[in-house]
Amino acid sequence: MLIIIGGLPATGKTTVSRAVARELGGVHLRIDTIEQAIVRCGFGTQPLGPVGYDVAYALAEDYLKQGLTVVAESVNPLKVTRSAWRAAATAAGVPSVDVEVVCSDPVEHERRATTRVVDIPDLRIPTWQEIRDREYESWTTERIVLDTAVLSVPDCVDRLRKAVADGGVSGSG
Repeated sequence: MLIIIGGLPATGKTTVSRAVARELGGVHLRIDTIEQAIVRCGFGTQPLGPVGYDVAYALAEDYLKQGLTVVAESVNPLKVTRSAWRAAATAAGVPSVDVEVVCSDPVEHERRATTRVVDIPDLRIPTWQEIRDREYESWTTERIVLDTAVLSVPDCVDRLRKAVADGGVSGSG
C-alpha cells in the first residue's frame, strides 16, 4: 500500500510518517531527503520544482512492486502532485490512502515552525511567513485528516493503521 502524507511544513508530517512506517514495517520516503541530496550533488538549488517529486514517484513505484508498504511524505501542495502519487500506486497495482496532516492551532503551528530542529544537513527550512504564504491548493479528494494540534502521534498512527486494514481511501480527481 502507498500511504500518501501531505500538509504544510511544521504540521508534524515527518514525525507521523516515521511512526507509521515503523509501526507497519514500511519504507519512509521523504521529499526533503531526496531534494537535499540532489542539491548537495550540485544538480540544483531549492526549490527544485518537480525533480524531487519525480524521483520519489519512481522510487515509490519500485518499492511498491517489491511488495513493500511505502509512506510517502511531502508537502504535496498541488492537485497534480496528489494525482501523481496515486498514479504510482495504480501502476504498482496497490491501493493508496491520502492523508493530510494539519495543525489547526495557529499559535502552536507557528511555535513548531520557529523552534524545529533541522535533521537533514544544510536543509533550509521555511520561515513562518513563507509557510503562511506558500501555495497550497485545497484538497478535493477523499482523505484522512490528522490534526496534530489535538491528536497525539500514537492516535495518528492508530487511525492510519485502521485505514490500512480497511484497504485504504483512494482519492479521485
